[in-house]
Amino acid sequence: MKIAITGAGIICAAGITPREVFESIRCRRSGVDTMCHLHSRHSNFPVGEVKMSNDELAEKCGLTAGKTYSRTFLMGVYAVRQALDSARVSADGMADNACRVALVNGTTVGGMDVTEKMLFSGNPDKDFLREHDCGACTRAIALTAWSGFDSYTTVSTACSSAANAIAVGAEMIRNGEADIVVAGGTEALSLFHFNGFRSLMILDEHRSRPFDATRAGLNLGEGAGYIVLEKYYSARRRHAGVLGWLAGWGVACDAYHPTASSPEGAGAVEAMRRALAMAQLEPHNISYINAHGTGTPNNDVSESAALRTVFGAALPPVSSTKPYTGHTTSACGGIEAVISLLAIKEGFMPGNPGIINPDPDCVEPTQGGQSPRIINVMSNSFGFGGNDTSLIFSKREAGHLPVINRGTKLKVGTPAFVRCADELQRLGKYLNPRDTRRMGQLMKASLLTSFEALEQAGLEKPDAIISATVYGCMANSEQILREMIADAGESVSPTLFMQSTHNTIAGNIAIRLKCHGYNMTISNGAESARDAVKLAQRLIRGGEARNVLVGIHEECTPLFRSLIDEKKLDVELPDEVFSQSFVISEE
Repeated sequence: MKIAITGAGIICAAGITPREVFESIRCRRSGVDTMCHLHSRHSNFPVGEVKMSNDELAEKCGLTAGKTYSRTFLMGVYAVRQALDSARVSADGMADNACRVALVNGTTVGGMDVTEKMLFSGNPDKDFLREHDCGACTRAIALTAWSGFDSYTTVSTACSSAANAIAVGAEMIRNGEADIVVAGGTEALSLFHFNGFRSLMILDEHRSRPFDATRAGLNLGEGAGYIVLEKYYSARRRHAGVLGWLAGWGVACDAYHPTASSPEGAGAVEAMRRALAMAQLEPHNISYINAHGTGTPNNDVSESAALRTVFGAALPPVSSTKPYTGHTTSACGGIEAVISLLAIKEGFMPGNPGIINPDPDCVEPTQGGQSPRIINVMSNSFGFGGNDTSLIFSKREAGHLPVINRGTKLKVGTPAFVRCADELQRLGKYLNPRDTRRMGQLMKASLLTSFEALEQAGLEKPDAIISATVYGCMANSEQILREMIADAGESVSPTLFMQSTHNTIAGNIAIRLKCHGYNMTISNGAESARDAVKLAQRLIRGGEARNVLVGIHEECTPLFRSLIDEKKLDVELPDEVFSQSFVISEE
């Protein structure tokens, strides 16, 4: 099995086409600037915004201007269409070749920008509920961008979402579920995550300077980036041009802290080593590394330690491209995948602007330039919750990836359930109340069912953890929104923000179990649980795990329930809290 890359689409602060983005990087021109479309009292923080209004984006997408659209949706539609066009994928062509085409989208914010506008308006149109969650955003992109998608799913692992979407898409191709997968991510700036990051005190009032001794944090950005993954035989049958090859990928978990990376970068080390092993490459075979490189004091030291551990004396040139785009959070893995492919195609290594005083505790990044010998590029994306992912793109036709054994027999362990808050008292068997005093109900419920499912399966910890959730820790998100409405976003609790991302649940389980294995969160509406089980089956049949802890975790608040009932939406939600966990393993 070989996976070709036949198309790419991108929109970000540095440009709205691959050519524009490449020219910005070649000319060392940053897209990070003063706030324009995001309206905050804290405009002293620069951001990487797409230089178009929602109406302009809508017109670019052929949609009616003047309507309320999420920027996450608009940028996703634009970049997906661009990727499909560059791959010359058309509905007629796919029907003629009997190709199955899937969309795998990474996002965490989803339609939060629209939710904020509706709630701040004082007289909200409750229809925002139809577009709020991550899965609804993906569904809208799939239905709007192109009529030929056979399926779609959503990955939500914070800042590694798009990179993980690419890994999940590749697994679908290996498993024979699709011939072509459009994979990547999209994320708009919202006050919710801007103020959340500000509460963590990791935003810089100047342009970010990854790996510099004076670095003070990151600049948030927005955008979308997707690549078209395709079976080699499908690409050859269609006479499609090949931009590069997905040679390997590695997904792991730092299992250290909800937001900070471990000093030694254990999860990053594991992710990079897994990617190298799958690609059948040695460290000296990597030509260039597009680092996660956020510019925060913690990330850059941790990633540097991990790079030195994996590559040693064979460390290739390294740079971060976030000074050009801003940190586009869930979209960054897709945007940087496109940039990595541009580096291969153009024979040009992106520089790392802003370096004045290299930090001796960090790797010294390259200042870039022409480099015709760029053969294999590693792209790193590390997210809150310890979700670490490495992708390897190759100029040369990649070797055969391991084939998934669909004949592997699987068994499902006895499920553990929590259906109401009263049942959470059982958690005292596993954890001291002091350890859980700052956790919300859903976090506690997910830990309890995980512990009980593993105990019933006779496991200390699993090889992999996959969580399914539609809304994540809803009570925390709602409380943040309430605070923002009360004081225009001036105060957001960092504790609440840390527990508001969808992947916090799986990350917290990994931290408690010290599990550095594969870690993923699926947030695809009503299909979340189905997609999580499918992913677990792929991992086991592909030899990437012998057992997988799968969890389905949801909660509901009285306010949200009343809104759902008022709009008569067909949404299944628990009255209070629901968690189900079980282990899938080889027979």
